[in-house]
Amino acid sequence: MKLSLSELQKEYRHEPLKFDEALDLKADLMERYPDEVLDVTPVHINGMVSVEGSGDVLFYAHVKATLTVPSTRSLTPVELPTAFDVTEFYVASQAALARYEKTDVVLVVEDDVIDVDKAIADNLLLQIPMQVLTKAEQSADKLPEGQDWEVTIEGDPDAEESDSKTVDPRLAKLKNFFDDSSKGDEK
Repeated sequence: MKLSLSELQKEYRHEPLKFDEALDLKADLMERYPDEVLDVTPVHINGMVSVEGSGDVLFYAHVKATLTVPSTRSLTPVELPTAFDVTEFYVASQAALARYEKTDVVLVVEDDVIDVDKAIADNLLLQIPMQVLTKAEQSADKLPEGQDWEVTIEGDPDAEESDSKTVDPRLAKLKNFFDDSSKGDEK
């Protein structure tokens, strides 16, 4: 879905453009981010586009979709339902940016085209949490481990304690190196 900034400014100055559509963003997302997105259902968006008195465009949409992303622990596919709101302002020039707060999402329109598909795809990616786990991984009491390796959680005091007690056998002789050398200096 693409919108023309100049057309919006002419046709929808007094009344907002309302929309309720399903976007097929699967091919685009999987091509741009093959490691982060394994699949995506059709993305349902409904909302409006209104033109402010200054000619700037306010885009608001409620977005619903289900992303399939890899688990951050095992790379097993995980379905991630998402529902969120997007509010963005589109302006014709860099000078218009001064009218907005730093917390507002304001984009300068190039070539008079607002690419709604790209905006929604980018916002979908922002909805992927840093840690994605399967239901089994979420309910597991113990983290995965194998021969001479284990998964630990950063900042976990129990994990740090066990790491400090384990000494690599190749380095065991160096454990008391400074104790022995300091005794030799005192003589």
